[in-house]
Amino acid sequence: MPSSVIAHISYQAEKEALTVVFNSGEVYLYEKVPEKIYKEFNAAVSKGKYLNHKLKKLFTGKKIAPL
Repeated sequence: MPSSVIAHISYQAEKEALTVVFNSGEVYLYEKVPEKIYKEFNAAVSKGKYLNHKLKKLFTGKKIAPL
């Protein structure tokens, strides 16, 4: 998953929780994210564009690290 901004994404289906780890070290948690959205995000050619143009418009992320 090469991205100039995003280091890693993970998803917990049972909690509908999407975690985005940025190359800067910041970690954001997005809650109540349907698995369909996670799959779209994971498959996106540009993770940064998907994050900015879709995910952030639909969900509010909570910064969980570094605190």
